[in-house]
Amino acid sequence: MKERTREQMKEIFEARRNAFAKEMENAKIGAVIFEDTEGRRDPSVRYFSGHINDAILIIASNGKSILIPWDENLAQQNAFVDKVIPFTRYERQTVRSVKAVLGTMKLNFPKIELPPCTPYPLFLSYIDSLRDYDVLCKENGLHSKAVAMRAVKDEYEIECTKEAARIGDIIIDLIEEKIKKGEIKTETDVALLIEKECRKYDCEKTGFDTLAAGPERSFAIHCFPNYTAGEWPGKGLSILDFGVVYNGYTSDTTLTVAKGKLSREQEELLALVQKAADSALGYYKKDLPVKTAAAKADEIFAKAKKSMPHSLGHGIGLEVHEYPGIRQRAAADVVFKPGMIVTLEPGLYDPKLGGVRLENDVLITEDGNEVITHSRIIRI
Repeated sequence: MKERTREQMKEIFEARRNAFAKEMENAKIGAVIFEDTEGRRDPSVRYFSGHINDAILIIASNGKSILIPWDENLAQQNAFVDKVIPFTRYERQTVRSVKAVLGTMKLNFPKIELPPCTPYPLFLSYIDSLRDYDVLCKENGLHSKAVAMRAVKDEYEIECTKEAARIGDIIIDLIEEKIKKGEIKTETDVALLIEKECRKYDCEKTGFDTLAAGPERSFAIHCFPNYTAGEWPGKGLSILDFGVVYNGYTSDTTLTVAKGKLSREQEELLALVQKAADSALGYYKKDLPVKTAAAKADEIFAKAKKSMPHSLGHGIGLEVHEYPGIRQRAAADVVFKPGMIVTLEPGLYDPKLGGVRLENDVLITEDGNEVITHSRIIRI
């Protein structure tokens, strides 16, 4: 993907904060606090500032931003904000740091919104300390607006996710090649190969702990442990679920390996999952309710007297599971929008037959969609 200058990156983050500030103006909220700390991780800090992790970000309704990072050196290198004030200046005390920084900002409104995940004792500490402000902490406030903003990717986010997808495809091709050569023998082999290869292509990490399940464990939606020294792929149905992160943005793919002669019932699982993936893709389109695509996949399985025990997909981005969830019980007004990147991952699982899941990442466009990963059912 094309490199951008620091000035260009600064413009990207300013544009996001300015769009968010308009929402704040409409809601008459003076400042919103975002917190990315252990136990309360919020990727919106990175989304609005570029900072990697461990920081408090305060955005005012005039668009001004102040970052309070644990690691000042990382912040100076990665953050694109108006001001950086190290957390150590306030002895790493959250409420004290927020109070001090708010006192330096000229706010248009006295209302302050905290993250909805703020523990109640901490909320009370804010109330006691910020007596000059109207302190809010609610589920459907401006933090939910930030989540909705993150669901529709800008040009830079799409480029980053496509690069993660491209690298993931390279790894999938390599895995298929090594399977056929007999060079991958265990779940651990394939999991460690992914770790090694993604770093070779400048990825930050895997998107989540790789899930590699041989035939005896593939019946689980998410196998536990994530991978073992067990045979992979063994005779029957094996599953591999992984993602790689490039510039913060993750891919998310699942492939199924069908090895040897399968039973009629196992072949049926493969055919049904492939049919569901192919059919539901046509409903991943601008302005269509996400529940329509999920209903199509569920209908295919229901006709075969099968059911899928998870949603058809979800958004991806700075987190592997983001808004929207693609399921039948989604609200009718939750629709696909151009710029969304979502997974399409039908799956069926049976304790005796094993499991099948096929997952790819789909970019919603103005005139349809673009499948940006190329996971598949591999037969050997």
